[in-house]
Amino acid sequence: MREKEKTETMTGNLCVGLAALGAAIGVGLIGGRASDAVGRNPSASTKIMVQSILSIAFAEAIVFYALFLAK
Repeated sequence: MREKEKTETMTGNLCVGLAALGAAIGVGLIGGRASDAVGRNPSASTKIMVQSILSIAFAEAIVFYALFLAK
């Protein structure tokens, strides 16, 4: 491979890795905050669960965007 191709591959891999790291941190924060919220108000657990699942899906979508955009 030429030097430019190596650099593009490395940059793409780095972008995907950083997106996955950000998504993992985001999912962890969302899960922790949802657990705290359910602990404080158990009667709202269904609403909190729905919102946290949607938030986790949006956070994970970032990884898929990075996979599709990285060359």
